[in-house]
Amino acid sequence: MKRNMLNKILCNPHIQTGRSIKLLATVGLLLIVSCKAKKALVVKPVTDTSVKMASTKESKIEAIKRRQVYFNTFSAKAKTKLNIGGSTNDVTLNIRINRGQKIWVSITAIAGIEVARALITPDSLIVMNRLQSVYIKKPFSYIYTFAGDQINYKTLESLLVGNAIPELLNDDASLQSDTSQTVLSGNLRGLLYKLLVGPDMKVKQTNLNNEGLGQSLQVTNNTFIQAGNHVVPSQIDMDSVVKDKKIEVNLHYVKVDFDQQLEYPFSIPARYTPVN
Repeated sequence: MKRNMLNKILCNPHIQTGRSIKLLATVGLLLIVSCKAKKALVVKPVTDTSVKMASTKESKIEAIKRRQVYFNTFSAKAKTKLNIGGSTNDVTLNIRINRGQKIWVSITAIAGIEVARALITPDSLIVMNRLQSVYIKKPFSYIYTFAGDQINYKTLESLLVGNAIPELLNDDASLQSDTSQTVLSGNLRGLLYKLLVGPDMKVKQTNLNNEGLGQSLQVTNNTFIQAGNHVVPSQIDMDSVVKDKKIEVNLHYVKVDFDQQLEYPFSIPARYTPVN
């Protein structure tokens, strides 16, 4: 019987422990990248005809900012397909965000078994590997290994709720616009970016490319739905390339809640071993 891909990554004795948890951290960073909702998310495509066409670059950028999702807390359950170097696996992500403070992610596999848990703050990153009883604890700058120093904590929050990355909404960006979409593009300290925005001023796609480091990321938002007072994508597809490593993540939100009381349980058992 073909062994589960996550089990191969995390438990194969021929893979060094440090290397396997670094790969897990890579996936966590890309995803990061839930409390129980009272009811299942009902997917209803949203068509917003109230947004008026802006005429100047400044007014376009302001219109996009007004359509960003503003929240205190966010929780979601996402059915997720991972493709790491051609090996695929289905997992479930429970994601909780305390805006500006922390992102908590639990990754479960077959039969609801938790295989990993991650906690990201503006200053640090901790990932626990439940299957090998090891953990990695790094400063937030560890992310720069995979994404470059243009990426910060707010970037991760933005991508998980379908927002535009704040730094891309700047006056130096080039803008092209017609009735079907608006394209913002530019260079952010060596990071080439392109932002595709629909006529409703919601972000449809984010493209980031750092040619010098061989890194690229494409995030596509699909099937926008109404979740309380917010409009968010119910499907987020992420495609990442870091030199010769390719990772694809397809998130499908089945539950979404905003501004509820949340807990972020995270404690490392004494028996767990730190790895580099």
